[in-house]
Amino acid sequence: MPCRTAGPSIAWGLIVDRFAGEPPLAIHPVARFGQAMVRLERRIYRDDRLNGSVYCVVGVGTAAAVGMVARRLLGAAPATALATSIAVAGRMLGREANAIGELLLVGDLDGARVRLPSLVGRSPTGLTESEISRAVVESVAENCVDAVVAPVFWALVGGAPLVLAHRAVNTLDAMVGHHSPRYERFGWASARLDDVANFMPARLAAMLVVALNPRSARAVATVVRRDAHQHPSPNGGVIESAFAAALGIRLGGDNRYGGVVESRGVLGDGRPAGPADIGRAVQLLDRITLGLATAGVMASMASVASVVTRRRGLA
Repeated sequence: MPCRTAGPSIAWGLIVDRFAGEPPLAIHPVARFGQAMVRLERRIYRDDRLNGSVYCVVGVGTAAAVGMVARRLLGAAPATALATSIAVAGRMLGREANAIGELLLVGDLDGARVRLPSLVGRSPTGLTESEISRAVVESVAENCVDAVVAPVFWALVGGAPLVLAHRAVNTLDAMVGHHSPRYERFGWASARLDDVANFMPARLAAMLVVALNPRSARAVATVVRRDAHQHPSPNGGVIESAFAAALGIRLGGDNRYGGVVESRGVLGDGRPAGPADIGRAVQLLDRITLGLATAGVMASMASVASVVTRRRGLA
């Protein structure tokens, strides 16, 4: 898709998400996709990688096919704008994170624990104020990639089909791509494909953190290079380290998922995260979103100006 078409389409997708947010759950395309994949899992589940790979290919292929149909019916630009608005979830992410932060700021620790599962998969039982704050900031950082930067990246690469394919990959990873007796083998393909799909977006997101926080550029580069590898995710460690350095806090540590404890190492040199840092993380997310929307419009304007200049030169 030419840049002059992709830029405004992506910007419109980001703007729609910012002002309209997510559609109702009953009609949300991602929710309906998840329901369909639950039904497929019931039919083909086996405790092996082969069936899990088939499950992943069917899900991602279906999403890409929907994007192709949308592009044929609506045109490339409208389809990309629509797909981007569906795949991006920055407003919902910020709203949920801020809601938990506000509960912590008024001292409602139990309320924050109850709401935490809306953002993270770790067990909220017994988590302290700082541990909840850390969990929310880490979720904002990781979802900055999954729900904002990656959809924009794939929209630039391949328009609506790849935007929806990425959203499908991310959804399948959340559904079956985690370590558990049921999904260790069946979810392997979905988890690995998610790592591949987010590899470049995670590093671009870290570069955006640097660009938007030039005073902390050296700290971000140092922490990412030194600490990111400790995280079990090749992408989560990069963006969480970048957020930690930019915000001057410390992330990582041990997380409990059901009865399993996962060590993510220590990311950053700052103080432990606190409730106020949740709002700061959301502000950084918002600045990244605005920067991407602005860049899309500016790239489009530059492309149009170049075409006009060339035509005048030929006249």
